[in-house]
Amino acid sequence: MRLSSIRGPALLMVLTLALAGGCGGASGADAPGGPGNDARSSAIPVVASTNVYGDIAEQIGGDRVEVVSIISDPAQDPHSYEASTQNRLALSKAKVVVENGGGYDDFVGRMLDSAKNSSPTVIDAVQVSGKAPKTGAQLNEHVWYDLPTMGKLADRIAAALAKAAPADADAFRHNAETFKEKLTRLEDQEQGIKEAHGGSAVAVTEPVPLYLTGASGLRNKTPADFSEAVEEGSDVSPQSLRQTLGLFTRKQVTALVYNQQTSSPETEQVKKAAEDNGIPVVPVTETLPRGQDYLSWMTANIAALKHALDT
Repeated sequence: MRLSSIRGPALLMVLTLALAGGCGGASGADAPGGPGNDARSSAIPVVASTNVYGDIAEQIGGDRVEVVSIISDPAQDPHSYEASTQNRLALSKAKVVVENGGGYDDFVGRMLDSAKNSSPTVIDAVQVSGKAPKTGAQLNEHVWYDLPTMGKLADRIAAALAKAAPADADAFRHNAETFKEKLTRLEDQEQGIKEAHGGSAVAVTEPVPLYLTGASGLRNKTPADFSEAVEEGSDVSPQSLRQTLGLFTRKQVTALVYNQQTSSPETEQVKKAAEDNGIPVVPVTETLPRGQDYLSWMTANIAALKHALDT
């Protein structure tokens, strides 16, 4: 029926009924308190120290989680990050918290210590990894580059989410298994590099990618005091810098794996030395690049390393 054919009070009545029907007819996600809103309000609040762990939590939790990743900008350095009031508020509401641990993201621990009336399940990736060193040993805390550890982490996240929402436990476990199957395929790719290039020497600017290079059968020839100084943001000794630059001028390594998320005059010198001497440079980061999830990111890292070595 066209409204133009109605006159006077009848028109007013039709308009009134139409408006009333429009207001009362909203449903699903558009309706206040409708099924869509109920789903959102019942989602499990999760806080992750970086978007690496936030993405893994989302892959396990699906639409049953609401994840806040404290660090998601590749320009941010987790080692020196200072949490905001907004971060603290999100953490105070979290049912599950995923942190790296091992001294990498200590800001999470500080916030948890100061949070009142908050008792989330806290998952520490370094503890999950079992790589905490014995007395006197040096820990490489960048465990997200260790694929078996991320498989263990997926199981731990699924268990924590199941505790918060028992009715969805089967879905969480299924998602974790799917995630681990994809990790297995990535491990096969690392094994392929090992079979083709095992024993080849590489250099790194920081210890960030050493789990990846180690699983690929590669030897790290970087002087330890160089990469440790870069990671800690301390001065690199002239002797250590000369030794590192010599790896490229003397063609002692087949690739440089370069942390492009943090740089210094020394790392730029090393990168230039590699390029000047025809040594492939493989860039890596500590957080997810925009537009990628954990699996696509690791796939790209492994492919870039393979390409460099094949070249």
